[in-house]
Amino acid sequence: MSRIGKAPITIPEKVKVTFTPPTLQVEGPKGSLSMAVSDLVTLDMEETQIRVSTPQSHRKYRSMHGLMRTLIQNMVTGVTAGFTKSLEIQGVGYRAETDGSNLTLIVGYSHPVVMPIPEGLAIEVEKNTLIHVRGIDKQQVGEMAARIRRVRKPEPYRGKGIRYLGEAVRRKVGKAGGK
Repeated sequence: MSRIGKAPITIPEKVKVTFTPPTLQVEGPKGSLSMAVSDLVTLDMEETQIRVSTPQSHRKYRSMHGLMRTLIQNMVTGVTAGFTKSLEIQGVGYRAETDGSNLTLIVGYSHPVVMPIPEGLAIEVEKNTLIHVRGIDKQQVGEMAARIRRVRKPEPYRGKGIRYLGEAVRRKVGKAGGK
């Protein structure tokens, strides 16, 4: 049995969880999320807790056990606190700006890169070089942050590019100054 899957999910006071098989709906102060629950797991709902269990011990069932529990926990966390991914831009002249529905990145190309901001996400730009992606869906926040980073990955020689906040970029030594 999965160690992660065994742990119960605590439901905060402000969160309402409804389960009409196969759909689980979670509503909270920041919004609502829904997900189709796999038929390989069973949910035991109580007033303040949800327990995920599996009827069998086959490999398929065990793999779904921890996954479903984590996805449900992420939904509860998303509608109460939300998720944030931060990225930083490094490089001379590199910057970002938002205009409501679009994020514009100026990162060394001959043209600015314009990315539409998906519905359900909020993107803030701080000091032209710090980007915060916020939302209630962890998968959507991570996907948007990865797409922004993919525009100009940090290069290993000078470290220029877009990186996650706190990410360590492995640097390479440049050419040796020969005699």
